[in-house]
Amino acid sequence: MAEMDNYDRSILIHLQDDGRMTNLQLAERIHLSAPQTLRRVRTLEEKKIIRGYVAQVSAEAIGLGVTAFVNLSLDREQFRNVREVERNIMAFPDIIECHTISGDFDYILKVVAPDLKSLSQFLTDRLMQVPGVASLRSMICMEEIKPVSSLPIG
Repeated sequence: MAEMDNYDRSILIHLQDDGRMTNLQLAERIHLSAPQTLRRVRTLEEKKIIRGYVAQVSAEAIGLGVTAFVNLSLDREQFRNVREVERNIMAFPDIIECHTISGDFDYILKVVAPDLKSLSQFLTDRLMQVPGVASLRSMICMEEIKPVSSLPIG
């Protein structure tokens, strides 16, 4: 953040709000010329501050009516294969987020599925079969209160 000035921060705020806006629209909003704005956006992309652009799709609207948060523990005997476990986790499209965590579990996963039966089958027949996975504890999301949102940019 120290390398970024107010223009860079403003660019990030506006692009988080609407990643589809044109460079000209962005330039007008931040009160900078279009070429300067484009140069700054490209620099933010090169530095991986802007990681990409995506459409936020409603899971429920496309038939993924169940969201679960799954705590996963690794088998301590297999801990040397942790990167292989992570590669397996990343290969499952049902897992839309994965974070290493402190505490009683090693990872927390955000998983989507069409229904509870499909979730159960995924957890039992696929995720628990990954070598190195010792245990899972799932929590079903009853209602999304605050969906994915913009990062607070100071």
